[in-house]
Amino acid sequence: MAKTLTGVVSSDVSDKTITVVVTSRETHPIYGKQYTVTRKYAAHDENNEAKKGDKVVIAESRPFSKRKSFILESIVEKSRGSVELKDEEVSA
Repeated sequence: MAKTLTGVVSSDVSDKTITVVVTSRETHPIYGKQYTVTRKYAAHDENNEAKKGDKVVIAESRPFSKRKSFILESIVEKSRGSVELKDEEVSA
């Protein structure tokens, strides 16, 4: 069975490619303290269906390119949109 990872899409600018950020908790082998590890994976998205902020499941597959060896399996949760703040001019 192929390895699957769950993460959040951080970029969908490239055609048929998404960048997925996967966060995990690991324990230090000597000190026993837990810490957060964030890794980025490039995944193949054939139909360009995943957008920035979506929670997705990616699965290991054959290499599509030098960096891309995961494929989009499913979209778990669509993003609810982002909030953009307008730049305000400060007058003296």
